[in-house]
Amino acid sequence: MRLIAIMLVAGGLTVQAMAAPTAVVTVGVAQANTAAALTRIKTMNPRLNAVIAVDPTAMDQARALDRQKTPRGLLHGLPILVKDNVDMAGPLPTTAGSLALKDNVTGRDAPFLARLRAAGAVLLGKTNLSEWANIRAGASISGWSAVGGQTRNPHALSRNTCGSSSGSGSAVAAQLVDAAIGTETDGSVTCPAAINGIVGHKPTVGLVSRTHVVPISHSQDTAGPMTRDVMTAARLLTVMAGSDPADAATKEADARKVDYAAALKPDALKGARIGVLRWATGWHTGVDTRFEAALAVLKAQGAVLVDITTAPNRREIGANELIVLLTELKADLNAYLATTPATVKSRTLADVIAFNKANAGAEMGLFGQDTFEKAQDTKGLTDPAYIKARETSLRLAGKEGIDKMLADAKVEALVAPTAAPAWFIDPVNADQSPGGGAGALAAVAGYPHLTVPMGGVRGLPVGLSFIGPAWSDARLLALGFAFEQAAPAMKLIPTFVQTVEEGPEVQKLFAPAAR
Repeated sequence: MRLIAIMLVAGGLTVQAMAAPTAVVTVGVAQANTAAALTRIKTMNPRLNAVIAVDPTAMDQARALDRQKTPRGLLHGLPILVKDNVDMAGPLPTTAGSLALKDNVTGRDAPFLARLRAAGAVLLGKTNLSEWANIRAGASISGWSAVGGQTRNPHALSRNTCGSSSGSGSAVAAQLVDAAIGTETDGSVTCPAAINGIVGHKPTVGLVSRTHVVPISHSQDTAGPMTRDVMTAARLLTVMAGSDPADAATKEADARKVDYAAALKPDALKGARIGVLRWATGWHTGVDTRFEAALAVLKAQGAVLVDITTAPNRREIGANELIVLLTELKADLNAYLATTPATVKSRTLADVIAFNKANAGAEMGLFGQDTFEKAQDTKGLTDPAYIKARETSLRLAGKEGIDKMLADAKVEALVAPTAAPAWFIDPVNADQSPGGGAGALAAVAGYPHLTVPMGGVRGLPVGLSFIGPAWSDARLLALGFAFEQAAPAMKLIPTFVQTVEEGPEVQKLFAPAAR
């Protein structure tokens, strides 16, 4: 007979054999974790609009996990929220924030969600997003959707969450959950992660399946983890990564994936040569100050920093990227909509455009659909203009962009500020971000991009980006983990103030001098 030790953990019981090494058996933890997350959502989400819907089967999932005698996998009992452009088995629709998809109950898990479920995660519900992943109109409000309303930033409720994975960023920052799923075409994981003060990782395109995800671009789309820390992101990516026969881009994933959590080392920065993208700074004094502080941490941890001052032709990259996104949006969205249930009446992009016009009061009261209309006018994936644009954007961002900067500076990764501090939610002028950062290069090239918190500007978080070549996900996570471990004070705790002016830092500055 083996002796066992039993101890209370997070409202449940952990049972561990004391003799030969054996797995830790967790009893009740999944239910405790799930119940706690549901309580936080019920209490806090009305102020944030971060969560569109909670899965009514969440506690049933947790009870099933707790009935098992051994942990199911790496994520046993971890509640995870999922961006509402990802198909998830169960009763919830996948809406992409649009009323056109309110009946899109597909009853299927995206393959990477099936992997998370098999590893013991509790798929808790759906997060709000910029409607249609922010591709509907050129002038829009990040974090708004007709289904979910306006997502708010827990660091200052009048400030934006960025997008399009707005609800995922807000929910993790507000500690509703420790982990959520975002998706990115260009900035949609990393920007909301940075602006909400959390970790976000955009994987190499092709590492994670895109099947059953409402698409924009098969050239650039990917799902990625958004978490409170790098270790949790690495654990999620370890599970999510893998080949999918239905997604040709993932053919190398099984051969490329590793145990990303096991690769994390607190001394990973020692001796690492890192390129500093000086051309991506100078647009915000407060961000530059935080960036210099982050660089000092990198240097103190043994990194060798090499300044890079010459930028790729970002204007030409952006112009060609737009042609690619518009063309692929029409083709890829039509293909996705064709697989939806018969209850979904909008079967093509043209149908969605017509639906929005017919329901303009609910759908287009804040902004229009000019980008959708431009996409509808594209000529397909065989159009020579599209083919040339894809070749040009990929070459300029990848081989002649990131790859060239790495090679010329003899560095293994690049760092830059991720984005500006959160701007105001503005229903009159739409998004008014001052821009900045270098993440678009990684997005267009399909390369990995990790952002980690690097402090705040007047109480608003900002992020530090680590960018590398294709398939360097493990190395970027290791570098980010080492930075995070060396600079824990750079993580901001949300205050839930209405405005920055109500925050303690600004209040002190606004107060008159003592007389």
